[in-house]
Amino acid sequence: MSPLLSDPYTLLHNPRCSKSRAAKTLLEERDVKFVERLYLDEPLTRDELEEVTRRLGKPIGSWVRMKEPAFSEAGLSKASLDDELFDAVANAPSLMERPILVTPTAARVGRPPEDILELIA
Repeated sequence: MSPLLSDPYTLLHNPRCSKSRAAKTLLEERDVKFVERLYLDEPLTRDELEEVTRRLGKPIGSWVRMKEPAFSEAGLSKASLDDELFDAVANAPSLMERPILVTPTAARVGRPPEDILELIA
């Protein structure tokens, strides 16, 4: 089973992103044990992306980076269907907003990073 689906906390992380680094620091400062998934190196599967969407409680279009060059290169627009967005993010993980903290029942985008603290028990 994917760690995304089984670990208490999984941080979908990009170490080159300042918001992502800040979210990681917030977890470390609170001694939260978490799995760090470098999603650019280990992209999420379509099933995992669908599960993150469910846990976020928001459509994928609300957490896709529309200003990334890969968005327009994939022929996407604000009117793109969810199926198109899932396929695009699975193929170009840079389209995924970051960071995202995932728990077995919920997820939060760390924009601002402090938003992830809502999930810490």
